[in-house]
Amino acid sequence: MAMAGRIEPAERGATRIADRVVAKIAAQAAREALDEIPEGGAPPRATVVVHQESARVRVSVELGYPGDLGGQCRAVRRQVAERVRALAGMEVPEVAVQIERLHAAGAADRGRIR
Repeated sequence: MAMAGRIEPAERGATRIADRVVAKIAAQAAREALDEIPEGGAPPRATVVVHQESARVRVSVELGYPGDLGGQCRAVRRQVAERVRALAGMEVPEVAVQIERLHAAGAADRGRIR
């Protein structure tokens, strides 16, 4: 029974976090997971599909090459899942990492190759 002036938790309503907010959290988390964004590279972008208490995330990144691509993708997946869970309170059953572009190390210094 509710005390006077006190509203029971089930009657308070619900908080909904917009998809674009979760996408911004995911993109920032991906940025945190990467050692650095390659020179001339774009920062990570994320899209999400939120359903009730879970979010499926797709992150697009640009990485330096050569490098440990698998390790970097694992780090992005782990960081995105942890940060979305911590900040938005959502489970993250899937984080798909899409490598948009590879940037060769020192490519800007070499100039045009003929």
